[in-house]
Amino acid sequence: MSSLDDALENARFTYEQHVRTCRQCHADAALCAVAKHLLRIYNNARRDLLRATGHQAPTATP
Repeated sequence: MSSLDDALENARFTYEQHVRTCRQCHADAALCAVAKHLLRIYNNARRDLLRATGHQAPTATP
């Protein structure tokens, strides 16, 4: 597994673990600031992996 794969998997695991265990995320039924930051890290790692493998990240459509 490449370092980009490892970074993506680590970011995903960290984000999911936080959301499962964070009292604030559960109490507010919304992501806390830490969860938002971890999600941003995961999205950046996913984007980096897609770029490195020659794929394009899907664009969001409203």
